Amino acid sequence: MSEIDRRTFLKSASAFSALGAVTMLGGASPGWGQTVAGQKRPDVMRKPIASTGEEIPAVGLGSWITFNVGNDIELRDQCADVMSAFFAAGGRMIDSSPMYGSSQDVIGYGLDKLGARDQVFSTDKVWTSGDGMEQLAQTEARWNIKNFDLLQVHNLVGINENLPLLFRLKDEGLLRYVGVTTSHGRRTDDMMAVMKNERLDFVQVTYNPIDRKVEEYLLPLAYDRGIAVIVNRPFRGGSLLEQLDGEALPEFAAELGAESWAQLILKYLIAHPAVTCPIPATTKPAHAAENMRAATGPLPDDKMREQIAAVIGVLI
Repeated sequence: MSEIDRRTFLKSASAFSALGAVTMLGGASPGWGQTVAGQKRPDVMRKPIASTGEEIPAVGLGSWITFNVGNDIELRDQCADVMSAFFAAGGRMIDSSPMYGSSQDVIGYGLDKLGARDQVFSTDKVWTSGDGMEQLAQTEARWNIKNFDLLQVHNLVGINENLPLLFRLKDEGLLRYVGVTTSHGRRTDDMMAVMKNERLDFVQVTYNPIDRKVEEYLLPLAYDRGIAVIVNRPFRGGSLLEQLDGEALPEFAAELGAESWAQLILKYLIAHPAVTCPIPATTKPAHAAENMRAATGPLPDDKMREQIAAVIGVLI
């Protein structure tokens, strides 16, 4: 991407917010009901998956660490409560991985308990240098789900074997979307090489107001190539919110309807024109609902996004 293209891209964020490139949930999309337990769903922003135009809510739910609770029934029920609050607040995408211990099985338990299989945008990964198909069979059994919406090659592991496997499943109608993930800013150059050479639907990367490396090249490339972007570690695994705990929100947060640092950070991410869906994780139902409220109300423009990053940079 040329320097001119990058400048044009970076200038597009303000226009993106102003022109309403995110929309509000109204009409149904595939597998997406209009009520939860007989109640109307709240309106939340949704953003398009570039490869198809399908729109999904602009905040999702991660499961790393938080859903790795083993067979403890009380903790499993707590995770189901988190999922229930997430769905009730208008959420849809839940992301997991074989790397996340018991998280896949706990998600399956929650979906069964809530009867919520028609509400979830199911997102998982293949993470093996061995038999990817065997691992995916285990993943399907743990979720108790037949065909996933999105499967991703986790941290590029076994990319030469697993990416063709996922494309084959998509071609056979057994999978809707294909993606690749990285985290912690690792292997960015390798990720970009895959993005340039493969017709991916999604990539997943670490991004937040402190970890901004992907802004320079990877996010513009995703935008240019029509690849949706999932953001992992939006709160740096929770450490960013811990560092900001007790600090007053900047006055301009009220202009965005942001009532917490979590909501301000998520709005910062959602407002980027290349970002499709951050996936914060939590163990608390109230936090799941709070995170979803970030997908309502105004979004920051370019200038305010820089102010958010600057304020947080000073405070931590």
